[in-house]
Amino acid sequence: MILVMKPQTSEKDKMDLIDSLMRLGFSIHESDGVNYTVIGIIGDTSGLDQKMFLANECIDKVIRVQEPFKLANRMFHPENTIVDVKGVKVGGRKITVIAGPCSIETREQICSVAASVKDAGAAMLRGGAFKPRTSPYSFQGLRESGLELLKEAGERTDMPIVTEIMSADKIELFIETVDVIQVGARNMQNFELLKELGKTRKPILLKRGLSSTIEEWIMSAEYIMAGGNENVMLCERGIRTFETYTRNTLDLSAVMAAKKLSHLPVFVDPSHATGKWWMVENLAMAAVAAGCDGLMIEVHNDPAHALCDGDQSLKPERFEALMKPLRAIAAAIDREI
Repeated sequence: MILVMKPQTSEKDKMDLIDSLMRLGFSIHESDGVNYTVIGIIGDTSGLDQKMFLANECIDKVIRVQEPFKLANRMFHPENTIVDVKGVKVGGRKITVIAGPCSIETREQICSVAASVKDAGAAMLRGGAFKPRTSPYSFQGLRESGLELLKEAGERTDMPIVTEIMSADKIELFIETVDVIQVGARNMQNFELLKELGKTRKPILLKRGLSSTIEEWIMSAEYIMAGGNENVMLCERGIRTFETYTRNTLDLSAVMAAKKLSHLPVFVDPSHATGKWWMVENLAMAAVAAGCDGLMIEVHNDPAHALCDGDQSLKPERFEALMKPLRAIAAAIDREI
């Protein structure tokens, strides 16, 4: 349930209301807008009488929330959430571009790619150290040594680093080393991992599961936020459909749906969505036009010899060329890159 307070409600009246609700066993989420304060009541509100609240002269409106997610719900939090990643503001007017290789392979490779994407205008560096692969015989990543190489490349280029976590036992390592912890599609509903990430304050990039609905995706974000970590960003990376020509099916409607339902920033990963490098550029442009808050694009200096997903990676020169039309489209919708 949501209570919209009238303008000029005193701090005492607001706190008296909140205290009375907390004594009833409810959790409270407060959001202060320009003109209104919104009080979100979290818990089983079925027994609360809406008329009781309307009798309170400080309350302007009472809204019952139908969706099961509360903290991630835009009704609780009308303003867009801005996640600060070492000074990079995600979710505002500026669209954030994350770029880098699928897997960290060597110091030369990750540092070379980092320098090239930085020069082209990327704001953050991605790279996989722990790789979830369908086959147990595929390259699984350099693990801890790869994480150190990614950290070094990020420090050299002064870019925040993004990489995927596989299990809760690595959380302390990631908190010390990584700027954004990515939860991959296969772990989107690993609820025990999400709960543990909720205890941190590290920004989380949550990818949509292979066969997950939009509601299930946002509910996974709710798990993290319920633990106290509100620094959550969503990422659409394609879903599994009957179509086999592409690796997945990119669902750009999910960008608009997620932004309508939730206040969290929404990224799009056209690389994993298609699995084909020659589709990435146009779909990245389409994602910006659809209103995404960020892009995650795979870039490799030698895709033909990449140890992982070379067929969906752009070469540095193509990534640099792509940034120009992305900036033009962003400007056309009153945003920037």
